[in-house]
Amino acid sequence: MAHTALDLLRAELARPVPGTLWFADENIPAATWPPSPSVEVIGNRFDLIRGLRDQGWPAHFSDFDLSAWPDGSISRILYRVSKEKPVVHHLINEAARLLAVGGELILIGDKGEGIKTYSRKAQQRLGGDREESRHGSIWQARLSRGSDIDAPLDDKEYPRLRPLDGSDGHIYQTKPGQFGWNKIDRGSAFLIEQLPAMLECPLPLEGRVLDLGCGFGYLALNACAPDCALTCTDNNAAALIAVRANLVARGFSAAEVVASDAGDTLEGPFATILCNPPFHAGFGVEGDLTDRFLEQTRRLLAPDGVACFVVNLHIPLERKAQGRFARIDCHADNGHFKLIRLRDPIQRP
Repeated sequence: MAHTALDLLRAELARPVPGTLWFADENIPAATWPPSPSVEVIGNRFDLIRGLRDQGWPAHFSDFDLSAWPDGSISRILYRVSKEKPVVHHLINEAARLLAVGGELILIGDKGEGIKTYSRKAQQRLGGDREESRHGSIWQARLSRGSDIDAPLDDKEYPRLRPLDGSDGHIYQTKPGQFGWNKIDRGSAFLIEQLPAMLECPLPLEGRVLDLGCGFGYLALNACAPDCALTCTDNNAAALIAVRANLVARGFSAAEVVASDAGDTLEGPFATILCNPPFHAGFGVEGDLTDRFLEQTRRLLAPDGVACFVVNLHIPLERKAQGRFARIDCHADNGHFKLIRLRDPIQRP
């Protein structure tokens, strides 16, 4: 029987090794993970870490800030590799610092995800031995921490915020670890361009506004007045760091930044909701992400409010919105993205 990466990870989590740390990134589903008394977990996804805490795990939500763990304090680290190279390099670098001499880093991933290269680089960084096993297309590497470690891998200075020229007269603070961190999303730019026509009012917006799945805050920063009652929310820890920095830099002193899974920790109503929802989850596509964003929008939108979404043309947002909103219309499409306006949220009994 072919093993999946998650099968191998579950087997390692079930093996009791005191002083184990699990790096849980975007590829880990928020599913049932029976807790192990010897394992702590750190992850950058709010929904995953909240779910693990509810199941009894000692779980920490952050942008992989491992400064609380002393050098050489960990015996074993488990890591199903991430999609983004700077994240992987950052965590391999941290593993070299955290592991005691003789400690073990276990990397798991598909051959097409670069696991062989990461395994080789990790051995060079940790300065110890390497043992690899293949399970179909999935590879597992066991790497020991030697007495002498090599120079850090290039992680693009992962923890550091850096400026992004938006070519719109604004500079945005952003960083690796969030989707689309190093560019202005074309769909979001299309939504801002068409937003006055969609809302039938000029920008900037006043009133209570929600940027749902905010990323580094492009929609909120371009749509809202600094003194409006703005809330920005995201599931990703790196995005929350970046949007806070951008709001401060642009004078949004009253804005609120909240961690949530598609807005599930928030209370409405909001007069305007802006959203460019993700549909990727790690290396795959997660179909119910759109449903989660739509359900929370239905719950949070004021009865006379307007929600403005931008999605790829292939996302069936209009169909998924049926039964949640009485008025659903496609405002425009540009051949790549479509803009959907949602009104009259249907109340649940």
